[in-house]
Amino acid sequence: MEVEVVAGLAGLVGLAIGLATGLAVRVSERAQQAVHAPAPTSGLPPGVASVLSVLPSSAVVVDAEDRVLRASSAARAFGMVSGDRLVVDELLAMARLVRRDGEIREMELQVGTARGRRDGRWFAVRVAPLGTHGLVLVLAEDLTEQRRVEAIRRDFVANVSHELKTPVGALQLLAETVEGAADDPEAVRRFAGRMQHESIRLTNLVHDLITLARVQNDEPLPELRTVPLDGIATEAIDRCRLKASAKNIDLATGGRLGLKVRGDEELLTTALRNLVDNAVAYSPENTRVVIATRVAEDEHVEISVTDQGIGIPDADLERIFERFYRVDPARSRQTGGTGLGLAIVKHVTTKHGGEVTVWSKEGSGSTFTLRLPLLHSSPAPELDSEMDTVREATP
Repeated sequence: MEVEVVAGLAGLVGLAIGLATGLAVRVSERAQQAVHAPAPTSGLPPGVASVLSVLPSSAVVVDAEDRVLRASSAARAFGMVSGDRLVVDELLAMARLVRRDGEIREMELQVGTARGRRDGRWFAVRVAPLGTHGLVLVLAEDLTEQRRVEAIRRDFVANVSHELKTPVGALQLLAETVEGAADDPEAVRRFAGRMQHESIRLTNLVHDLITLARVQNDEPLPELRTVPLDGIATEAIDRCRLKASAKNIDLATGGRLGLKVRGDEELLTTALRNLVDNAVAYSPENTRVVIATRVAEDEHVEISVTDQGIGIPDADLERIFERFYRVDPARSRQTGGTGLGLAIVKHVTTKHGGEVTVWSKEGSGSTFTLRLPLLHSSPAPELDSEMDTVREATP
């Protein structure tokens, strides 16, 4: 009898333990589900939080009391939201109007212009009601880069128009003068020479515009080939030889021979010729311009153009590669420059995966350096270990 009682008690205990264990497992599973389940966003309609998380625009949801229920990281980074408040007054005013009448509103505004700053970011803003309970959705798309490109385009068109007016107007005036001086052969010859000068200037401007349009787009250069730097240095010097001879300026080369890069030979020659042409134009008579090449670190090659010219003021060094920017506009027009040469140099170098740098000191000259990826090293010897050892390039 006692054995049966003990056996019965043991069975009851086992059943109790089994029930307790099962209950504990169920409680544990529910706890784990609660831990891994996404935390609900208070007040947001179902699925809205997931949609907002993948939107490319800055997104903010505000409730009936103007508190921010949800804000994307971009909205906080751009300074639209601080804590749980929408801190841009224009956005807050739009949100209140939308909440009041339920109409969707759109506008463009600039954010970040406090304290007299003018470098804020532009946004296309769309504000709409979100469900019920007074929720409002604010979406802001960053237009800053688009505005910058549009400003550059407007400036470019204005500058081109201005630059074209000068030679075209001069040609028209000279043509009228020649017509009126038909009985004076000497005057006709003189004015015809001026017309030829202006037509060359106009041709150079159009050529530079075409070259700049070719290299400043995002498309890769077609048909890249092996380009020997010795060859483009010789070609650049040949194209500038006449102008250098008129000022008795020696053109010379130095540094490492046999270096090669991969690229567009005509564009690289144009870039180097622009540097040599500038060096000659801004150098006094009886001086020297040197093109030197060397192998740099990280499998790059550097080709530099050094002159003994007037130099560039420190204040202008950061802007000289801008289109149509001139340190001395009067001198630049006197030398026949288009104002696009250094901009072309910069874009050509960037197009070839390189960079251009400049060192200059007023009264001591300038050195412009093109840094390009090296195709391969050549066993050809250097002319000399010192870069100031050069070989004459003029006859």
